[in-house]
Amino acid sequence: MAAGLPAVLLAVWTLSRPQFDSLQRWTIGLFVFGAWLLGGLIVRERVARPLHTLSNMLGALRDGDFSIRARGADLGSAVGLALWEVNALADTLRRRRLDVTEATALLRHVMDAIDVALFAFDAEGRLNLVNREGERLLGRSSERLLGENAAVLGLGAALEGETPRLVELRLAAGSGRWELRRGPFRQGGLPHQLVVLSDLSRALREEERQAWQRLVRVLSHEINNSLTPIQSLAGTLRSLLERADDGRAESDLGHGLDVIETRARSLARFMNSYAQLARLPQPRLERLEVANWIARVAALEDRLPVRVESGPSAWLIADGDQLEQLLINLLRNAADAALGAGGGVRIRWRLEGETLLVEIEDDGPGLAETANLFVPFFTTKPGGTGIGLALSRQIAEAHGGNVTLENRDGARGCVALVRLPRAQAERARA
Repeated sequence: MAAGLPAVLLAVWTLSRPQFDSLQRWTIGLFVFGAWLLGGLIVRERVARPLHTLSNMLGALRDGDFSIRARGADLGSAVGLALWEVNALADTLRRRRLDVTEATALLRHVMDAIDVALFAFDAEGRLNLVNREGERLLGRSSERLLGENAAVLGLGAALEGETPRLVELRLAAGSGRWELRRGPFRQGGLPHQLVVLSDLSRALREEERQAWQRLVRVLSHEINNSLTPIQSLAGTLRSLLERADDGRAESDLGHGLDVIETRARSLARFMNSYAQLARLPQPRLERLEVANWIARVAALEDRLPVRVESGPSAWLIADGDQLEQLLINLLRNAADAALGAGGGVRIRWRLEGETLLVEIEDDGPGLAETANLFVPFFTTKPGGTGIGLALSRQIAEAHGGNVTLENRDGARGCVALVRLPRAQAERARA
């Protein structure tokens, strides 16, 4: 409007001359005024609309919306060139965000697929990132873990000292030895610490179990080759003695053959029990009610009453036969310890976060030797085979859990703790 004002003033001065009558002055004046107003609006529209479009697009880009495009992106004009450049910027940012999203999804998939626990802590020791293995170790989902302090989670020692090194930690998934690695990184301009925990005990136990399996298979083959002819010969000699006339020879040889046959059968039972470690099949998963499972196994112990403390209604997706064998072994050990000390045995269960826990507690003398408890063939009981605990832990790990034995705090006796991950346990309300 200001640009057209000189022309309007010139028109008004021209119309004020005497050669124009009143009608002409009003007609031409209205035409000039209308043209002035219309021209100003047209010029304003052509200048302001592209600026509004640019403003809207830049605001959308700032908010992360890269789907808006400007019309009229003509390279032949300055405004059109600006609109074209903004459209090109939106395409570039959209492609980069897609690349970042895909890379983030791949990183998350890799973090969840690896069998090491990853944790990221900020400068104040709060947890900002955890993968699936870390959730399993801490026994809770990431939604309940993020924002917690490292000391509360039991990882305070992981943020201190030199790395790499071996550390012993007590976490929700159990106590054990881990290889600790730690390194700094920055996120959002702030310093963070990335903590990596590798479970060495599980890998070592798997190698140890495979070595024992190979040994047991060899021993079974060689000893069975010896036992078979011994048993056959004992039976043959017995049949010969039945036809002998010397009563004394019959008595001596019969006694000796009885010893041979008894020892052969005992050795066969001994080797068959060890062979269970090498022949444990993969679990056949089915629904198993925890209360019925525990009550059924507790009723099998007839040497002393086992007190079953009621717990929450829960179900397992597991192999019922294998878990019964696991619980039988642990209850038998607890009963043996309690009988020798004149105490009792109690069993209870509970749901803790993402984990199902079953505790078998006894009033026995406790554990004097803990380093070799789960080593096959190691036993402290006369006549023991030394495979009960090793087989129990193998069954628990086949179901994604573990078994630990510890002395009771502040009391005499031992407690065996069976853990199964929440993925294997489904809470069921009656």
